[in-house]
Amino acid sequence: MKKKHIAIIGLGGVGGYFGFKICQNKLSEKHTVSFVARGETYRKLQADGLTLLSEEHPNHRTQADALFQNIVEMPRPDLVLICVKEYDLENVCQQLKSVISEDTIILPMMNGADIHERIRLVLPEQTILPSCIYVASHIKSKGVVEHKGKSGKLILGRDQEHSKRQLDWVLELLENSKINYEFKDNSLVDIWEKFIFIASVGLVSAKYNSSIGEACNNPQQKDETKRIMQEIKEIADKKEIGLATDIVDQTLAKSSAFPYDTPTSIQLDINAGKKHNELELFAGAIIKYATALQLATPYTQQIYQELKAKLNVA
Repeated sequence: MKKKHIAIIGLGGVGGYFGFKICQNKLSEKHTVSFVARGETYRKLQADGLTLLSEEHPNHRTQADALFQNIVEMPRPDLVLICVKEYDLENVCQQLKSVISEDTIILPMMNGADIHERIRLVLPEQTILPSCIYVASHIKSKGVVEHKGKSGKLILGRDQEHSKRQLDWVLELLENSKINYEFKDNSLVDIWEKFIFIASVGLVSAKYNSSIGEACNNPQQKDETKRIMQEIKEIADKKEIGLATDIVDQTLAKSSAFPYDTPTSIQLDINAGKKHNELELFAGAIIKYATALQLATPYTQQIYQELKAKLNVA
């Protein structure tokens, strides 16, 4: 039987955590695993392999079957895990065109409401599994990822345009890799539940350079967070996603699960002046959807302009 080829593109906090599990627990007679990384990360992986510092794995180091600097160099994959920053997504998909076949399955390991739609625009014929991720992991140094807290979780669903596609071998791979996952016929509710939190809290925390606790409890910040959540809920309702009627109150209540001083990545990036950040992933997507659906999003529009001004972006 021909081995399935699994390609993991991007070895940051998410790709490093889930990629490590797939690589260390792979069934060598069934799968081969390739990592795609660039620059210093590639050199570290080449020399030392991938390291995951986690209580889940006493053996902290693993080696992929193959390591590539460029996507176009790797053999045809059967499954691609895309684990890059959102601003790299279209570039990665363009490069994949030359190495994938119509049977290649794409699993984006990225949080955002429009990720699978953006992939579809570049790779219209592929099976794309809409997903969202919950994991507390980060790059400690090049080639070294640190994980703390609960086991990371992957929620994934069927591609509604390829609903009959056989996915048993993908789910078996996740199971054998001891990945905490949940598979659903339709994962869009979960994706939007995640998005309504990370987008609203992220944008407000970036504006005020504040923590998750402040964005959800300071009266002024909480009001702005809530209004952006309401705008996202209106979009989701128009798209018939099926969010709960009280999703805004549910989401605000969930914020108490985070330590009060927890920062958000967009807050850290924007207030460090980084041009590559999640502003378009959050505010850009909200505004794009609202425009297409002829909905007004004044609070998202305002914070979008304020954050662009903070970055001196036209």
